[in-house]
Order: sequence, then C-alpha cells, then structure tokens
Amino acid sequence: MSNLKIIQNLKNEGIFSRKLKKARFYKNIGMTISIPTEAIKGAYSDKKSPFIGLTSIRGRILRGIVISTKMQNSIVVRRDYLHWVQKYKRFERRHKNIPCHCSPFFRVKEGDLVTVGQCRPISKTIRFNVLRIEKQNLKFNENI
Repeated sequence: MSNLKIIQNLKNEGIFSRKLKKARFYKNIGMTISIPTEAIKGAYSDKKSPFIGLTSIRGRILRGIVISTKMQNSIVVRRDYLHWVQKYKRFERRHKNIPCHCSPFFRVKEGDLVTVGQCRPISKTIRFNVLRIEKQNLKFNENI
C-alpha cells in the first residue's frame, strides 16, 4: 500500500503527469515563400493567416509600400504602376491602395516594402494577405 501512495504523490507533484506539447499547425503556401519562424513558434491564433490559418493564396502576387497601419491586423499597401496613353504615346503614373490582412507575427511599419498575395474575400474590402516583408522602412513621399 505504501508504494501506491508514493506513486500517487508523485503524480500529484507533476513528475508523471507531464503533458506533451502538441505540435503547432502550420503549412507551406508554396511559391518559394518561406514560413516565418514566429508563425511556427508563436502562441497566438490567426484563422485568416495563410501560414497557420484556413486561408489559401491564389491569384495575383503583388509588391507595394505600406502607407497605413492604423487598422487592427490590417494594413494599406500602395502599388505604383505605369499606364500607357495611346493618344500621347506616353506613360502616366497611377497607383492603387490595396487593403491587406497582416498577421500579428509580421512587425510592419509605414514605409516597408511588402509582398501580398490574393486570397478569398476576408471582409468587405480585404482580398489580399501579407506574405513577406521585403525591406524595412523605405522612404516614401505621400504627395506622389
């Protein structure tokens, strides 16, 4: 009987009752984009993330400069491009502002160059997801 009590005491102290930590779910989204280490080691959940959530990336892959980080888990990316005007045989500069979902493991600031991928509609306006931060804090002119 004394052996049984010793084993029960050891179980209560936690020597035998170590819980095995479950492996965190993450997936490779393909397209030679590596999984961020914070996505694997982090202790948060983001169901809209392409790396640890249910969202898949399909369609366009774009690059742009972050111009706003004022929303929660979302950013606005400015994408500059040239448009050909046939009448004048010249290009004109244009831009689009793209709202994107940004997972919490990305530390994004205004001026960063990011790569975004198209996904299913996440909200009324958000159809893109941040995949990678290319460069930190590029200088940009807001009056372009």
